[in-house]
Amino acid sequence: MDAHLLGDARRWRYYALAPAVAVYLLLTALPLANLVAMSLHDIRWQGGSADWQFSGIRHFAELGGDQLIRAGIANTVVFAIGAVTCEMLIGFFLALFTSRVVTGRVAYRTIFLLPILIPGIVIGAIWKLMYNPDFGVINQLLSLAGLPGRDWLGEKNLALASVIVVDIWHWTPFVFLLLLAALESLPQDVFEATRVDGATAWQELRYVTLPMMWPAIAVTLLFRLIVSFKVFDEVYLLTGGGPGTATEVVSFTIYRRFFTEDRMGYGSAISLVTLFVLALLIVLALYGSRRFSKET
Repeated sequence: MDAHLLGDARRWRYYALAPAVAVYLLLTALPLANLVAMSLHDIRWQGGSADWQFSGIRHFAELGGDQLIRAGIANTVVFAIGAVTCEMLIGFFLALFTSRVVTGRVAYRTIFLLPILIPGIVIGAIWKLMYNPDFGVINQLLSLAGLPGRDWLGEKNLALASVIVVDIWHWTPFVFLLLLAALESLPQDVFEATRVDGATAWQELRYVTLPMMWPAIAVTLLFRLIVSFKVFDEVYLLTGGGPGTATEVVSFTIYRRFFTEDRMGYGSAISLVTLFVLALLIVLALYGSRRFSKET
């Protein structure tokens, strides 16, 4: 192709992408810039208008002494590790099981995918009734087994675990769906070759299935980690952050500071720090995934 025509083609490609890039910047750069500006001001509503008073980095300095933030960070980390680990393991083995089922495959997939189709507000209502200490189905089943009932959402040592269980029930189908799609897209001739060579089921899983599925596993894990660090609806619907700070998470703390306490500047500072931590997590996860892929 002529060099002049090739240059024109490249320029037109950039021109064609320009509107999409402009819209993307409009929807991301402007809100981010506004968030940074809000984090550097005290904002108060007076007479129907916002009064902005410059505060510098005072809101960021205040973060270190905020006990609610400390509890939120600790609970968020525990929540993310506990929920995502269980979701990845259960989702992977459900995908592995379903991919090998011949009879009733559609029925199994439909059943496993049902929880993700239910709206969050309905999930909160269902599980709050199930966890009810007086007439909840969980305590009724325990009483039938001769075991004492518990206040699953009212006891500090049980509340966070109870919320994690709800998140696992809700999001495991999503992990199952992605990993099942990845599993069924793997080349079958590779598995046939390993079986001919006499590989056991464990060797096939460890040395063939997992390495080939790693890109899908890494993407699914990264997505779920990001979403779990932003968890809000389960906490809001089930416990409201209680009892005490037992289920306080960062997103709920931002909600408290921003809306309940009307501290928009401080809430923006927390949001900005959370955004930075999540971006750093994405970079580290992508770097680790690439290194792992090269080694395998």
